Amino acid sequence: MQLDFDALKARLIEHLQQIARPRDPFLASEGHFFVRQYVREQLAQWGAIEVHAFTYQGRTHENFILNLPGTRSTLPILVGAHFDAIPGTAGADDNATGVAVLLELARSISQMPARSPIRFAAFDLEEYGLLGSRAYANQLQEPLKLMLSLEMLGYCDRRPQSQNYPAKLQYLYPNHGDFIALIGNWRSSLNLLRITFSLRRSGVPAQLLPAGDRGLFLPTIRRSDHAPFWDLGYPAILVTDTGDLRNPHYHQPSDRLETIDLDFLTRVCAGLTASLRYL
Repeated sequence: MQLDFDALKARLIEHLQQIARPRDPFLASEGHFFVRQYVREQLAQWGAIEVHAFTYQGRTHENFILNLPGTRSTLPILVGAHFDAIPGTAGADDNATGVAVLLELARSISQMPARSPIRFAAFDLEEYGLLGSRAYANQLQEPLKLMLSLEMLGYCDRRPQSQNYPAKLQYLYPNHGDFIALIGNWRSSLNLLRITFSLRRSGVPAQLLPAGDRGLFLPTIRRSDHAPFWDLGYPAILVTDTGDLRNPHYHQPSDRLETIDLDFLTRVCAGLTASLRYL
């Protein structure tokens, strides 16, 4: 399938315009309800939606799951992104970008199936301690080929010294924030390499970081929906623009749509689509 870059970019913008709004489930419940419904309706275009319910503080919350068949393998790949945001921000990068890419990956794979079955998961309450993804991971009764967590994919800064790092990683990686980072546990090592190289072939600068077993040596790399899967022994990879190590708008009211590099985000989406097809 030939990629139409401009059409993909336009669809991503449309998703961002709908999702990037205050949507904390408790303090911006109207926006949260709107985004929940939007995400569910978008995924439902491509197949039946499984609703995974869990409770927090006496209230029921929901993750939305879409299963698409593969052409060869029977072991599924789970692709997840959280749709909630912290209070006081529209959460354009965190994590409207991840959800927008999730929706476009679902569209593309529904039209041209991948080798492996792909399971798309829209998680709630990530900002409250990875609650949605943890509840889902804890009830999984089957193996996964891979879990991919899409977490902040649209902020890019090509200036020197725009990229920060924890520990001493600055000696190993670029000092300009124009790449996508892929961080995987040892069980995901082969696919970590495959996706990194596939993104690079697609024109997306990509850097990888092996995280050992559960990433415990560096707590900052455990702050997204892949961590519950690491903890349970699943192969899992975080895909991210590195968040607050690059983006000054992280968890701020200024995390708005105009801060997103839309061409960068579109290339990332296209590269991930190509990667998923052949895993």
